[in-house]
Amino acid sequence: MPIFAFTIRNMIRASGIHKSFGKVDVIKGIDIQINKSEIVSIVGASGAGKSTLLQIIGTIEKADSGNIIIDKIEVSKLNQSALARFRNQKIGFVFQFHHLLPEFTAVENICIPAFIAGVSKETAKKEAMKLLEYLNLTDRADHKPSELSGGEQQRVAVARALINKPAVVLADEPSGNLDSNSAAELHQLFFKLRDEFGQTFVIVTHNPDLAAMADRKFTITDGKISSINGIQ
Repeated sequence: MPIFAFTIRNMIRASGIHKSFGKVDVIKGIDIQINKSEIVSIVGASGAGKSTLLQIIGTIEKADSGNIIIDKIEVSKLNQSALARFRNQKIGFVFQFHHLLPEFTAVENICIPAFIAGVSKETAKKEAMKLLEYLNLTDRADHKPSELSGGEQQRVAVARALINKPAVVLADEPSGNLDSNSAAELHQLFFKLRDEFGQTFVIVTHNPDLAAMADRKFTITDGKISSINGIQ
């Protein structure tokens, strides 16, 4: 049973989440709630279950048991096509290795989620260019990933995550492949985006600076939440 009720401030509620791979229990009964426009970090040792939890919240991975509500929608009740639409419209993803398609330019990469959502080419490109301008990358619009620095590639990935104006942005080690200056710039960008657009950010990270900047820090130990903001 959930240990808390969904409130108007909640953007994400996960309750009673369990996940195993074969005989290995990875997530062992996690309850977590995240409010609208909140930035939370999830930390813990490698193998603790951080990325698995993020993938379950993002509806990429299905929990063995438990319940996920995102923006008042109980995602476990959605069929596959409805879930794919929900994911495309409500959730943006940023990964450590950005996963940009090498054959496409920056602006084309950013447009892909919008195309999937059925947005016209003209409208998608217009929105993508707005994001590139916001991220100070207008002059890199027609460059392919191989022509961009690591920091620039990650900012393009952030723009791609934002193109459909998602309610939630999930980031898995977003600065793990960046130098310290690019990482610091990316961290500040997340907070700037939250302050200006009101998105909710859930960030799995090993970076102590980013983890400490978050509104709340959840620590996972052996598949369970062991502390929140350092309080047991």
